[in-house]
Amino acid sequence: MKRLTYFFVALAFIFTACERPQKSVEEMTEAELLEYAQGIHERVITLDTHDDINTNNFTEDNNYTKKLPTQVNLPNMEEGGLDVAWFIVYTGQGDLTDEGFDRAYANADDKFKAIHRLAEEIAPDRIEIAYNSDDVRRINAAGKKIAMIGIENGYPVGKDIGRVKEFQERGARYMSLSHNGHSQLSDSNTGERDDVWLHNGLSDLGREVIAEMNKWGIMIDLSHPSKVANMETMKLSKAPVIASHSAARAMNDVSRNLDDEQLMMLKENGGVIQTVAFKSYLNSEKNAANRTKSSEVIAAIAEEEGFEIKPGSLFRAMSRNERTAYFDEYNAFQEKHKERIAAAINGEAPPVNVSDFVDHIDYLVQKIGLKHVGISSDFDGGGGVEGWNDASETFNVTLELVKRGYSEEEIGMIWSGNLLRVLDEVQAIAKEIQAGS
Repeated sequence: MKRLTYFFVALAFIFTACERPQKSVEEMTEAELLEYAQGIHERVITLDTHDDINTNNFTEDNNYTKKLPTQVNLPNMEEGGLDVAWFIVYTGQGDLTDEGFDRAYANADDKFKAIHRLAEEIAPDRIEIAYNSDDVRRINAAGKKIAMIGIENGYPVGKDIGRVKEFQERGARYMSLSHNGHSQLSDSNTGERDDVWLHNGLSDLGREVIAEMNKWGIMIDLSHPSKVANMETMKLSKAPVIASHSAARAMNDVSRNLDDEQLMMLKENGGVIQTVAFKSYLNSEKNAANRTKSSEVIAAIAEEEGFEIKPGSLFRAMSRNERTAYFDEYNAFQEKHKERIAAAINGEAPPVNVSDFVDHIDYLVQKIGLKHVGISSDFDGGGGVEGWNDASETFNVTLELVKRGYSEEEIGMIWSGNLLRVLDEVQAIAKEIQAGS
C-alpha cells in the first residue's frame, strides 16, 4: 500500500533533511529530487476525478482486487500511490424517449450497484466509499483506498427530477448534464461539429436539475456540455462548479476543452477544472503524428513476422470470443516488440507525455490561479499519457510538479485540496438551501 510503500523513504527524507541545509529543486541531485518528491507524494492525498468502469470487472470472480488489464484497479492504485478514484456512472447518449430513459436508468443503476459491491462486499478491507471530505481524510488515515462516485451524462435522470436526490443518496457527488450528444437537459459540445443544437444551451428541465443539484449537494460538471450551456450553468448555480476532466482550449483547440472565457467565469464562480491526461485533448497534432508513426512501425514489424493486423471491418465482424483471442495475440505481439517499436517511434514522433500534461496545469494555474486547478486521468475511458498510463504510474505526476517548482502545499491543493474545498462549499450551500425550504 502507498502508506507502507513510501514510509521508509519518507522517514529517511525527514532525517536527511534535518542533517543538510535546505536545497532548491535546481540544487538537488537526481536522487535527492526523487526522494523529496516521494516524500511529498506520500504525504498529500492524491485524487483523480474521472475513472470509467465496466461492471463486468465488479463481480465476485473478476474484480479490482486483481491486477486486471484495466488502468485502474486496487493493485495499480496501491503501487502508484493513487488514494482516491472517482468511479464513473457513465451512460452514452441515446434516444430521448421513455424507452431510452428507462435503458439509461437501468445502466446507471447497474453501475451504482457495482461500485457499492466492490467497496461493501468484495473488498471493504481495502477500499471504502467517501461521501464528503471528512470521509476522504478518515479513510486515507486508515490506510485504505477511497472510492467516490461521479455521473457522466444526466440522461438517466429522464424526466423524473426526483432522481437527482436518489442519485445523491446513492453516493453521486458530481454530475454532468450531457455527454457526446444532446441530452434532455443540455446541449453537448459535440454540436460544434455540425452547428446543430437542440436547446441552444440548457433546457427548462436542465435549469430545474441545476437547482436540484444545488439543493442536494451534487457538484455540477462542465466537462461535456456546450459552451453556451456551461456559461448559463455558472450564472444559475448557487454553488461552485467543476470541470471533472477537461484541459485548456487555448493550448489545444478542441471542443471538449474550456476556452479562456469559460475559465475566467469558472474562477469567478469559485470552481475548479480537473486537468485531464487525455492525449488528443492535450496536444492533438503531436498525438496524431505519434499514432501515424506507430501504425507504420507496427505494420512493418507485423509483415516481417507474418502477423495479420485486422482492419476495422474484419474486427467488427468478429464474435466476442474471436475479438478476445485477437486482442490476446495482438497484445503478445506488441509486448514482444515493445522496445523496438518504442525506439522506432519515439525519436521521430514521441507520444504525448506527463510533461505535456503539466504544461496544461501550468497554463491553467497562470490563467485562473492555483486554487482553481486539479487533476484527472479519464483512465479506462481513453485517458493516459506516456509516464501516467495507468494508476501504477501516478507518482510521475507528482515528480513532474516538483520539477516545475510547485511546493508541497501547492501540490496538495492541485491533487485534492481544491476539489475537496469545492465539495465542502457545495455541500454547505445545499444545507442552507434545505434549511431555507
